[in-house]
Amino acid sequence: MRITIIGAGPGGYETALAAANKGIEVTLVSAGPLGGTCLNEGCIPTKALCRTAEVLENCRHASDFGILTEEPKVDFPRVMQRKDEVVEQLRGGIAFLMKHKLITLLYGKASFKDAHTVRIVLEDGTETDVESDYIIVATGSQPASLPIPGADAEGVITSTDILSLGSIPERLCIIGAGVIGLEFASVFRSFGSEVTVLEYCREVLPRFDTDLAKRLKQSLSKKGISIETSAEVKEVVPLVDGSFEVRYMKKDNLQGVIADKVLMAVGRRPALESINFADLGIETTRRGVCVNAYMQTNVPSVYAVGDITGGMMLAHAATFQGLRALNHILAGQPAEGKVDAIDLELVPAAVFTSPEAAMVGMTEDQCKAEGRDCICKKSFFRANGKAVSMGEPDGYCKIVADAADGRILGCHLFGPHAADLIHEMTAWMNKGATLGDMAAMVHAHPTLDEVLQAAAHS
Repeated sequence: MRITIIGAGPGGYETALAAANKGIEVTLVSAGPLGGTCLNEGCIPTKALCRTAEVLENCRHASDFGILTEEPKVDFPRVMQRKDEVVEQLRGGIAFLMKHKLITLLYGKASFKDAHTVRIVLEDGTETDVESDYIIVATGSQPASLPIPGADAEGVITSTDILSLGSIPERLCIIGAGVIGLEFASVFRSFGSEVTVLEYCREVLPRFDTDLAKRLKQSLSKKGISIETSAEVKEVVPLVDGSFEVRYMKKDNLQGVIADKVLMAVGRRPALESINFADLGIETTRRGVCVNAYMQTNVPSVYAVGDITGGMMLAHAATFQGLRALNHILAGQPAEGKVDAIDLELVPAAVFTSPEAAMVGMTEDQCKAEGRDCICKKSFFRANGKAVSMGEPDGYCKIVADAADGRILGCHLFGPHAADLIHEMTAWMNKGATLGDMAAMVHAHPTLDEVLQAAAHS
């Protein structure tokens, strides 16, 4: 069997390696550096910056722990150099894995020739055709932008552009209070920027639990980040001194924010123009490529995984969607029935602000919208011995469970290491556990995980 995979982000290279380990010949086509958006423009470089911001804040608050230091300073060129070093190291690791004897790695631009053939224009301009039994498309997404005047002005930057800044902006306006916007807001506030965030929705993190979003907004506001919700951005006006005025409507009043840089962080959109889907008759919508539960398109030999399908644009979701597609191929492409134990409805998500936020499963609002009777159990990090000892008592846990049998339906966290803690809840939910099951399990003391058990006991 042969499989061609187009795109070398997590949905591509992870699937390539898994297929090769099962004895399948794989051709992996990459139009850019290995690792895709996640490694080169998203998850990894931003987490490197988040870590720098965390170290900086620890230094600033060292006196709280009885350690006296001078006021720390940010060497921004070195900060960005370290970020690049982290990316390069991990990219090299992927390159090593792709040397598997059954993987052929090609750099170039791919297009469909037919349902089993991909034409690749290689980096040197030559062309080659690759035939295979199946094709998996994992070409990702790109930053979205608001269709407003001034959106394309020089100095209005994307989440990709901000990773190449040469200096810290004195004033940074961020349009969008989703995951991307809030992470950069947290980082650059720590670096010393005056940060204003403008969000169209009533709360930050629109897809997260409302209670969590409100509490996180309060926490970030205390750190000096100005957050305006229910704010409809109308235009970005370049000023004569090189700065910008971002004008927005709130409560029928036109208001403005002056900034040196404007970050457009209104989400990402599937890169539908990355390949000629229409020529092959593959169904797409504005939201992405249409796929079934097995990540299979309407052309049976072609699958699509990751951001290109819309949905949950997360690296780990792409990885497991790729595995689902591979498992469906290996199972002989059944029309229905399970092909693996992967639950693509239970995908945890994390926000690496300070403090972190994370969630998995259903929110209370979703339960109410579906007419599902639920109960909510809550606890607070300020009552957790480990969190208080760490000097990080700001945080909150909310578990949503079925009112009839106590089965856990969702969990919503913000606080220290929330991105790590959410996996205990994901494990419980994958096994269909109840609040009683969770409350009965002994947790080590003192640990942050006890905040989860405290919620189950509440």
